[in-house]
Amino acid sequence: MNGEMSGAMNGAMKGKAMRIAGFGFRRSATLASLAEALERLEARHGPVDRLAAAESMRPRVEALGEARGLATLGVPDAALPSAETLTRSRHSRQARGTGSVAEAVALLAAGPGAALLGPRLTSMDRRATAAMASAVPTRDTPAGETP
Repeated sequence: MNGEMSGAMNGAMKGKAMRIAGFGFRRSATLASLAEALERLEARHGPVDRLAAAESMRPRVEALGEARGLATLGVPDAALPSAETLTRSRHSRQARGTGSVAEAVALLAAGPGAALLGPRLTSMDRRATAAMASAVPTRDTPAGETP
């Protein structure tokens, strides 16, 4: 995760757990595929605060974010294998080194201590997946106090 992303997360998370929707998708996925996966995700887990994608997949997710008025965070592709996912897709493991790109991206974008709210959900056309992670809220501690 880059410093820009973690700094943005820290500034936005004071006191409230931020909810990040991570995406994975096939090259053939459309903006409608992503939107439908997000709608299914929000129907199950509630609204999201930010979207996230692997850097190599970011432009399409940014288009969805612009349409929905949500910022999009990028996760380095090389970091994907470091995330422990609920889903264990053989295809995803071979292509990207992780059991689920959507779950890995959501976790990594949400930061240390983040938790998935459930396994990824798939769009009806089976071209896109989305998963939601909840970031651990931070709290500013005044000088001289301990948390």
